[in-house]
Amino acid sequence: MTSENTISRRGLFMKLGILFNGLVATALTVPIVRFLLSSVTRGRASAYLSWVPLGRVNEFPEGETRLATFTNPYVTPTDGKTVDTACWVRRVEGEQFQVFAINCAHLGCPVRWFPQSGLFMCPCHGGAYYRDGSRASGPPERGLFEYPYKVQDGMVTIQAGELPTPGSPTASLFGTKAPCGARDELVSIESKLSASSETNALLRKTKTWA
Repeated sequence: MTSENTISRRGLFMKLGILFNGLVATALTVPIVRFLLSSVTRGRASAYLSWVPLGRVNEFPEGETRLATFTNPYVTPTDGKTVDTACWVRRVEGEQFQVFAINCAHLGCPVRWFPQSGLFMCPCHGGAYYRDGSRASGPPERGLFEYPYKVQDGMVTIQAGELPTPGSPTASLFGTKAPCGARDELVSIESKLSASSETNALLRKTKTWA
């Protein structure tokens, strides 16, 4: 037997080590690649447009606001319980609803509904909203974010889409909502302060001339 057809013990162990390391690397790489490509392979882009059920119409009495939860359609297997999202459902009358995101429009703290005063209150910085979601007072510059809804076969459903943030106009991917009058109020206050400062300066000049 020639030396070309033989292999030493050291060479055998080296090849077995390379093979073992390759198997381990493959086992570690596959789940990482699957995680990175999951948004493409699972077609999660359409999740933004899906309608999520909140409950039957008769579960929400007219003239009342109730807390409801839904499963966010834009999820990954590692999200766990965070996929359960809360929202406030106000039934105006009949099949007319308003569905508010639970997040304050200021910095995203969860707001609470107080039926005694008819206000949504934020515990973090004192933001307040009327029962229709419009801004009442505090640091928020707009009203609560609203989810688009529809009633189908006696079931209230919403288009959950992305989690609303202070930088987005609404909770909907395509919806629009008019901003509140906070900026107009601020401009009005600044104009009054400016006018007051000019008046005071004029009075000081008048006193000096006198």
